[in-house]
Amino acid sequence: MMKIVALLLVGLVALSAALEKPHFLSDTAIHRINSLNTTWTAGRNFGPHVTTEYIKKLLGVRPDAGNQRLPDVAPHLAIADEDIPAEFDARTAWPECKTISEVRDQGGCGSCWALAAVTAMSDRVCVASNGKTQVSLSAEDLVSCCRICGMGCNGGYPAMAWQYFKHWGLVSGGYLPDKSEGCLDYSVLPCEHHTAGPRGTCDEGPTPKCTRKCSAASGLTYKKSLYYAKSAYSVSSDPKAIQKEIMTNGPVEVAFSVYDDFPNYKDGVYTKTSNTFLGGHAVRAIGWGEENGTPYWLIANSWNTDWGKDGLFKIRRGTNECGIEGQVVAGIPKV
Repeated sequence: MMKIVALLLVGLVALSAALEKPHFLSDTAIHRINSLNTTWTAGRNFGPHVTTEYIKKLLGVRPDAGNQRLPDVAPHLAIADEDIPAEFDARTAWPECKTISEVRDQGGCGSCWALAAVTAMSDRVCVASNGKTQVSLSAEDLVSCCRICGMGCNGGYPAMAWQYFKHWGLVSGGYLPDKSEGCLDYSVLPCEHHTAGPRGTCDEGPTPKCTRKCSAASGLTYKKSLYYAKSAYSVSSDPKAIQKEIMTNGPVEVAFSVYDDFPNYKDGVYTKTSNTFLGGHAVRAIGWGEENGTPYWLIANSWNTDWGKDGLFKIRRGTNECGIEGQVVAGIPKV
């Protein structure tokens, strides 16, 4: 009898091991996604050694961010629904605005909420000035000094980033360590999130200290380097309202729920194939289109250009995929 029980236990353990879900960054998990023949293709973005905890660290939208919703902006009545084009790319709509083509790297900091904000803000300064003002706004300033925004590298609130831009302002600052672009550059170095490459390892250090001073090398004065918004608002979850907002004023910041298949995105139009939730992520929507009959949003991520499709991804449009249309924030800069 004991032998039978022992054999049953061994069998159950073996069955459990066989049924255990493979690590979400493993080749097995990638193969499983591709075998489903959905609208997108998975591939190797992160090394299999990367931990779940590290990926969650990159997803810096705080769980209660939805409670921070700003007043909705009025619809753009001047644009009729039928005048919305089937495809739109802010990079070609405003080719003079160089920041729209940027893909930044948040490093080992959970600052996606800030990176998505300052890139969209920078784009909008250029759009609002008809290309006369080209500036990269400082993620360092926002991550380190915005007390209403959350917890810096431990996550924040996209809506509050835009409120901060309106009330306190942000200075200029780039994101490449060897190319200073303003008052206060991002001090969290680009790092090797992925499989292999020349960048350093991703150190999960503390939030940079707020200084409210320009670097000595810049030769600039902090107060004189501040840019402000004259308004900050949420955008309706109606896809047409989001399209009209982007067409009129430039890219927007969006937040969405990340499941454990998303880090493996390579190409195509993403739709979730997993129910394992990892966290909330903020990114920048720069356009839309349709691929093989599936409508999509075109999105810039903040995990460098060797993630996904040159740092970008497409996600299904019109069905609030992973909540992508439910938390859209923006503002109008002073120029």
